[in-house]
Amino acid sequence: MTKKRLKCYIAGPYSSDPEENTAMAIDYAEAISQLGYIPYIPHLTHHWEKRHTHPYKFWMDQGIEWLCVCDILFRMPGKSEGADDEVAFAKRHNIPVYYNVFNLPNNKTP
Repeated sequence: MTKKRLKCYIAGPYSSDPEENTAMAIDYAEAISQLGYIPYIPHLTHHWEKRHTHPYKFWMDQGIEWLCVCDILFRMPGKSEGADDEVAFAKRHNIPVYYNVFNLPNNKTP
């Protein structure tokens, strides 16, 4: 039987520089995937927002729904009220929060 690969929600700044912050989220997701996790990058909705704009609450609600099915949250560095709200939600719902990729346990199957 194979070990379940844990899902990791990537939380971090977006609005201050959508292009750069999305690129940074992708880079973190790559590192996290190398540890055996399945990352979810809410920043990728950037492309959806460019085609079909929605209010801030729409995107935050989307993110929380995805966070609910993730096993852990990784908080990227940088100022972000939205990411801080996601961290608070994760803590209230006993979803472990990590701030450093090097502190994530290896989740690769042997």
